Amino acid sequence: MQQNDRVKAEKAILVGLSADCFRPEENATDESLDELEALLETAGGICEAKVLQNRHTPDPHSFIGEGKAQEVRMLAEATQSTMVIFDNELSPGNIRALEEIIGLPVLDRSALILDIFAQRAKTKEGRLQVELAQYKYLLPRLSGMGTSLSRQGGGIGTRGPGETKLESDRRHIRERINRLEEELEQVRKVRSVQRERRMKNSVPVVAIVGYTNVGKSSLMNALCGPSVAEADMLFATLDPTSRKLVLPSGMAVLLVDTVGFVSRLPHNLVEAFKSTLEEAAWSDVIVRVADAGDEQREEQLAVTDEVLDGLDCADIPRLTVYNKCDKPGALSFDPDILLTSAKTGYGLDKLLQKLDETLSDRVHTLKVLLPYDKLGLAAPMRERGSVQVEEYREDGLYLEGIVKTEDLHCFEGYLV
Repeated sequence: MQQNDRVKAEKAILVGLSADCFRPEENATDESLDELEALLETAGGICEAKVLQNRHTPDPHSFIGEGKAQEVRMLAEATQSTMVIFDNELSPGNIRALEEIIGLPVLDRSALILDIFAQRAKTKEGRLQVELAQYKYLLPRLSGMGTSLSRQGGGIGTRGPGETKLESDRRHIRERINRLEEELEQVRKVRSVQRERRMKNSVPVVAIVGYTNVGKSSLMNALCGPSVAEADMLFATLDPTSRKLVLPSGMAVLLVDTVGFVSRLPHNLVEAFKSTLEEAAWSDVIVRVADAGDEQREEQLAVTDEVLDGLDCADIPRLTVYNKCDKPGALSFDPDILLTSAKTGYGLDKLLQKLDETLSDRVHTLKVLLPYDKLGLAAPMRERGSVQVEEYREDGLYLEGIVKTEDLHCFEGYLV
């Protein structure tokens, strides 16, 4: 980051609380604060300092205790920070009390992630989903976010669904939530029709899922050719992308890139983006992607599995791919594990072969001779399979190729 950009960027103090009464996944840790820093950088901010507080229970008023909150205030003054971001989820009362003590806007982890999603959403569907999640997040916090809501402009945490003020009518927000849910339901119906068309055409679907910034978009571009935006940042892409991929066997599949996960992804965002995440639930194979050079890769895969299990994906075959294996510091793995590098192309052929094996019960290789009055029977092989040899002979059309299992009956009596 250049010096001028650093001056303009929001400067934040990151704060986390670890309490005995919290569930393990609710506690802030050094690792979760590092992730929060990466989220802040993705939103365009700078971390000036990190504070990790340990308590038996959170303070019901100021969450971390008034004494610690005063320390954060002095640290913010010393570093000329413009906001404080908590790694935990805060109640409206906590936000109000902390802003009164610290004298700066206070956000929690969910608000920061929502801000990033607001920056990244490009399609109409993505914007609707983010707006819905923002309103659901905002509604119960109206009474506790006076200072934050009065801040207008382009800073972190202000990219909201509109200039909703403290005195806004809750009924108006609920009505807007209902309208957004109705619009998204129409989007889901369109997606459902597209999904049914794919199923009717017997096109296998392979969903790429995983933690944000593990290289899912890069992997798709390496396999299918560049067309998906990619960047070394969290949530570089939000909207799902579908591309055709031909496997070594000749079988064509639809490769779907889904929104990336992050630990403690706000519940409202999971709900709002369910229509895109459902692509994984309707897929034939799920490819779980992890960063081979990230020490938190197994924990990140656990986050991925947690979200997938909530989408009823338990019966769908899963392949685990460790991407970015060319990075310095990437650990060595068992040779049976799928290692790939979207950057160098390493391991992509092995991944394609593994997909072929996993989907092998869906296709068969045939040799057929079709009489000239039965040429219409070639359609399933041409449209939903793959023709590898085609010869016009005296007694008919000879074909060698791949067909879907459900199309085998079309060729009975004509097998060579």
